[in-house]
Amino acid sequence: MFRFGEPTYLYLLLLLPFLAAFYLYANHRRRKNIQSFGDPTLMARLMPDVSKYRPDVKFWIVFVAIGLFAVLLARPQFGSKLETVKRKGVEVIIALDISNSMLAEDVQPSRLEKAKLLVSKLVDELNNDKIGLVVFAGDAFTQLPITTDYVSAKMFLNSISPSMITKQGTAIGTAIDLAVRSFTPQEGVGRTIILITDGENHEPGAVEAARAAAKKGIQVNVLGVGLPDGAPIPIPNTNDFRRDKDGNVVVTRMDETMCQELAHEGNGIYARVDNSNAAQKAINQEVNKMSKTDVESKIYSEYDEQFQAVAWIILVLLLVEMLILNRKNPLFRNIHLFANKK
Repeated sequence: MFRFGEPTYLYLLLLLPFLAAFYLYANHRRRKNIQSFGDPTLMARLMPDVSKYRPDVKFWIVFVAIGLFAVLLARPQFGSKLETVKRKGVEVIIALDISNSMLAEDVQPSRLEKAKLLVSKLVDELNNDKIGLVVFAGDAFTQLPITTDYVSAKMFLNSISPSMITKQGTAIGTAIDLAVRSFTPQEGVGRTIILITDGENHEPGAVEAARAAAKKGIQVNVLGVGLPDGAPIPIPNTNDFRRDKDGNVVVTRMDETMCQELAHEGNGIYARVDNSNAAQKAINQEVNKMSKTDVESKIYSEYDEQFQAVAWIILVLLLVEMLILNRKNPLFRNIHLFANKK
């Protein structure tokens, strides 16, 4: 596998078109100036040592060398093979509620945005651990298969919104079952499901799913998002709130009792996500307490630096450029291989 160790330096290549344009313009002006002195054929006879093409050849050699120098700074590398490595860690599946009630703003900036921020900070704390992401409302699906690619985890996290699932509800049991199936088959690895939900309007089977996960050695930690007093649910891109069939504004309240019961049955902890960082600290401590075992990951190993080859090419080009004189070599001035013989 090929990669650049410092790809930012490749932006230097954007300067090359400007450099080429400047040279072509300067070359055009130089030729115009020479023509202003007299007939080009006569001027060529008066300057027999001046080469018409060598300055161009020298410039384009330097031009290529500058481009290769930008590539050299970017540190081209080759990964020689894909191998399985073992590192101490755990496996974490985030089950995130994205139902409409998560848009409520009793927790700032909203329940969902607060949950996403919490997950983002949790990812920052992971080290050699694997993480996966399941989202759910009235149904559940895997947003990110379990991985050690934390950059992808954050990228997928940022794209989450309630519009991803049209079927509304809070299928907590379905989400837990899917999370259980999302772990790797590797044995002896510490596993936990972090369920983030407001617990409202849950469908049957949630408690049973948490109990079943615990029997398989999978800890179910629950983070309840919201406040008991609740808040109305904003309608996106409007100044209005969701209403019931009678036209009354719907107020969503976190079901803390349900969340606590799920954590109890899942042998995990429960923490309320409010406008403080208490839940963040609690879940970080719980993950850090888990027994870390060897977690297998497939990575490209032995990335070898390839800048040496590029450096040699640049050196050869610069040496060639130095050896090419701007003027014709006097030794070959009178040699005309293609001239007509009289």
